[in-house]
Amino acid sequence: MRSLDERFGLKFLSALLLLVLVLAAIAAWAIYAPIGPAAGTPDESAIYVDITPGTGTQAIARQLEAAGVIRSRFAFDLLRELKGGRLVAGEYRFNQPATAIEVYSRFVRGDVYSIAVSIPEGYNIFDIAQAVAATGLATREQFLAAERSQTALIADLAPNASSLEGYLFPDTYRFSRHATPEQMLSAMVKRFRQTSTQLGLLHGEQGSLSRTVILASLVEKEVRDDSERPLVAGVFSNRLAQSMPLATDPSVIYAALLAGRYRGTIYESDLQFDSPYNTYRHAGLPPGPIANPGVAALRAAMTPARTDYLYFVADAQGHSRFSATLKEHAQQVEEYRRVLHPTPAPEPSKMTPAPRRKSSAPHKKRKK
Repeated sequence: MRSLDERFGLKFLSALLLLVLVLAAIAAWAIYAPIGPAAGTPDESAIYVDITPGTGTQAIARQLEAAGVIRSRFAFDLLRELKGGRLVAGEYRFNQPATAIEVYSRFVRGDVYSIAVSIPEGYNIFDIAQAVAATGLATREQFLAAERSQTALIADLAPNASSLEGYLFPDTYRFSRHATPEQMLSAMVKRFRQTSTQLGLLHGEQGSLSRTVILASLVEKEVRDDSERPLVAGVFSNRLAQSMPLATDPSVIYAALLAGRYRGTIYESDLQFDSPYNTYRHAGLPPGPIANPGVAALRAAMTPARTDYLYFVADAQGHSRFSATLKEHAQQVEEYRRVLHPTPAPEPSKMTPAPRRKSSAPHKKRKK
């Protein structure tokens, strides 16, 4: 027969074991049972937790528990002891149920929430402002104002710049919900500097750098085929050397955009508009870039092809045909028009005089 002490000891061990099992069950429940917003919760209703740099694990756990992202801060602390790893600060979005293990793994991966802003090659400051506005990070007006006011970011590259046009490198950027226009622009200019350094562009003289960026912006807007960019840059360089107007339509469009008068196409009045960006009226390069060029356009502007070409025109396949003389160019333009708009001869009974084009009619794109 067991003594009183033995019976007490057995009961104590049984109670202790039961307590351990209960605590283990609670811990497992806190760690493995999902909690959080329902799956498919929209961004505006999601839970956002912003962890500032230097925040300790226990403080992070308390913040997550208070936000309803985990059930117990003690479970999160336990995971820290068991799994280790460095927790990354930043803002995290929770828009579906998750276990504490999943939440902890996100912090170790640094899976912070960000909003993507894609800037394709050839976007100008108006396009970029619209792209940012579409993400909700800022209004178009706010971002456009910042693009024009933050020229100190490129003061060493283009001292006389009136905006950051040309120096906002095309790429896909990821920003936090709280990023300001100034912070976003700084990231874009930084990427331009990094890429330009890799290309060797920043090693040249200040004046040559800004001229290269302006030329690259024209090349970017005029042609999409990377293999043709050096040839187009060569045409522009040859025209500049002979003091010929560049006569490029994208510059006319940009002049109209700056004046707030662009109507979706080029009108005769736009060609006559007196703007330093109008390369039909003013010889030489415009005073600044008309878009933000990518790597291929920058390379082409840095090393234009050496040819005797002075003209180019698109063909029916979207490529460019180059020529050295006006006569040859006129023949290629006529061929382009004939392929683009074949017009069979009308029957004699149906022939009518062609109407005169009014001065307000849209301008048909001129070929270089």
